[in-house]
Amino acid sequence: MSQATHYETAPEDRIPFYQKLIYGLGAFVNNILAAAIGGMIIVLNLGLGMNPALVGLLGALPRLTDAITDPLMGYISDNTKSRWGRRRPYMLVGAIAVGLVFALLWQLPAEKSEAFYFWYFLAGSLVFYLAYTVFATPWVALGYELTPDYHERTRLMGVQNFIGNIAYMISPYFLAIMYSKRLFVDVVEGAASLAIMIGVAVAVIGILPAVFLRERFKDVAAAEVDEHKKETEGSGSAVLNSIMDFLRGFALTLRFKPFLKLCAATFLVFNGFILIASFQSYVIIYYIFGGDAEIGADFVGHSGLLQAVSALGVIVLVTWMATKIGKRRAFYVSTGISMVGFALKWFCYTPDNPWLLLIPAPLMAFGLGGLFTLMPSMICDVVDADELNTHERREGMYGSIFWWVVKLGQAVAIAGGGFLLNATGFDVALEGNQGAQTITYMRLFDAFVPCIASGIAIWAIATYSITEEKAHEVRQQLEARRGT
Repeated sequence: MSQATHYETAPEDRIPFYQKLIYGLGAFVNNILAAAIGGMIIVLNLGLGMNPALVGLLGALPRLTDAITDPLMGYISDNTKSRWGRRRPYMLVGAIAVGLVFALLWQLPAEKSEAFYFWYFLAGSLVFYLAYTVFATPWVALGYELTPDYHERTRLMGVQNFIGNIAYMISPYFLAIMYSKRLFVDVVEGAASLAIMIGVAVAVIGILPAVFLRERFKDVAAAEVDEHKKETEGSGSAVLNSIMDFLRGFALTLRFKPFLKLCAATFLVFNGFILIASFQSYVIIYYIFGGDAEIGADFVGHSGLLQAVSALGVIVLVTWMATKIGKRRAFYVSTGISMVGFALKWFCYTPDNPWLLLIPAPLMAFGLGGLFTLMPSMICDVVDADELNTHERREGMYGSIFWWVVKLGQAVAIAGGGFLLNATGFDVALEGNQGAQTITYMRLFDAFVPCIASGIAIWAIATYSITEEKAHEVRQQLEARRGT
């Protein structure tokens, strides 16, 4: 690879560290809600006896609405004009609303029918995800405009990813809290009380980015919106114009090749991991420990904790690395290291020495740790390039579509993982007596599916065109055009 062009960050482009921390608190809120709704829903089955298939539907059906509400909220946020900006009013209202709705969602009345619980939770979940979108979509978009600097964007995303990961170190204990006999009568009461605590924390912490952060491109975007309205005035009703403008912006976003490459790479790395996420537990329990779930579960926990802690260090390292060699090259390195970690499972996951299974964990952490530090930073550069072409700033639209692709892929991968496990021939009734071929297939999928997916992702990013030099040129042209 040729020597990368490097530009130093100007003092006026730097974001004060306390503001990075405050933006990162939005990531904590975002992640704690995602982890809580996913981890606590098991109470409907364990505490209320609901059919697991219905519980699965309750987890999946409300997310289908994200395909509409996420891009729509992105469009609304991009085109809002107010004295407080395009993002902050929605974040303020959204944080309070989603905290309140989450707390109410788990106040489940006793001794009702399965149908009642299903429809109650489905309706409540639809309202919850709508409020979640009102907060999260503008929060994501706000991060794309806090600084115009190529490297400062990576530092910002590194801080928010670091703080956001703390949520995933807390959430595994939610089930233990809900089941605590010292605190609650049963798991249903535990869920109701935990939901109130989470809801209050979300509302209090979630409003901080709206209160303390400022939108850098508020005036630029407002001028662009006014100009666009002048061009479409008199061409039809206001509602029809808005609908057509939304569809046009949606189509332009999906046609922008650099953005599509980022989406494809994220889909491959993230969902290559999610597709086989459960396989690691099966391999540890049924191959390393011969079906002993109690001991195997302990080692699953050891590996998961080491990977989560390592991810914090990875985020710091990848952030530093990206400011030295560029985002694209940092992606090659971080994803490549994770591929080595996944491949090492084939050799380190062995009954002869179970503790060897800890060796791949820190290396695997480079995959998602690097991905969700670099991709949001690269989307910031995409938004600038798009503005140069379209004369519009559409952070909300880009952020909403990107994260919807992530969520859609996650749902597909979770479903696909079940089919893949069936394809190995695994039979839970056999316990520790799984066939040799079944064990081999599980080990192969566990080690090499994410390797292959990550390799394709590297190939996709190899042709990503927005380098540091290109991003600098785009910024110069935009500022010349704006007269700033």
